[in-house]
Amino acid sequence: MAALVSNKVDMRSQLQNEILLLQGFRPLNSAAVDLGLGPVKDAFPNASFPLGAVHEFLSPTAENAAVTSGFIAGLLAPLMRSGGTSLWISTSRTLFPPALKNFGIAPDQFIFIDVKREKDALWAMDEALKCGALAAVVGEVHDLSFTASRRLQLAVEQSRATGFVLRRGAGNVGTTACVTRWKITSLASEPIDDLPGVGFPHWQVELLRVRNGRPGAWNLMWERGAFRPVYKLPPFFHEQKKKAG
Repeated sequence: MAALVSNKVDMRSQLQNEILLLQGFRPLNSAAVDLGLGPVKDAFPNASFPLGAVHEFLSPTAENAAVTSGFIAGLLAPLMRSGGTSLWISTSRTLFPPALKNFGIAPDQFIFIDVKREKDALWAMDEALKCGALAAVVGEVHDLSFTASRRLQLAVEQSRATGFVLRRGAGNVGTTACVTRWKITSLASEPIDDLPGVGFPHWQVELLRVRNGRPGAWNLMWERGAFRPVYKLPPFFHEQKKKAG
């Protein structure tokens, strides 16, 4: 009986892996690249962050876009730790390159491409994601159609590069072919010497959609070069929330 149950489990696991491969999910060696996402990684198939895929981040406000850039930098840090190069493509870049040092990334590891039209940004991202020599490509756009997202996903399935689409002030969210969809919100950091807002970055991380995974929400902070769960928010956060309510 035990052997029969074991065989069924093995068959189900094999079928799940075959379906993932057909859908373009080919996780790289997780032992070689650990993004340090802690409890979040259990939301992904095989508890492995999908590298060689396109990830979508929704940022309805300028504040969301700023904190999302920081969160993406945290994801990129392990990928670029060995000296890899990434591209950051935008029509109106607000990222402050020296701030990348807070996440262990040297600013000169990025190549910044500034274009005038979103059409050009998507074209540049599509071409860049075809290059397997890049660690990652980040593109800032407002809108992303299903057709455009499918082109990006097809590009990474060949090159195994990883794409991050930061959608600033997206009006029509719609359906895309991206493997995941996120929303990152800023949380109050732990005060230092009773001074609020000067501690390690805190985020509310919402994984709104993940292909063959389990969406969820977590409170994370960036500390000593890694993401760490926040189990108790500082009193300052509750005070601010009470005033806002």
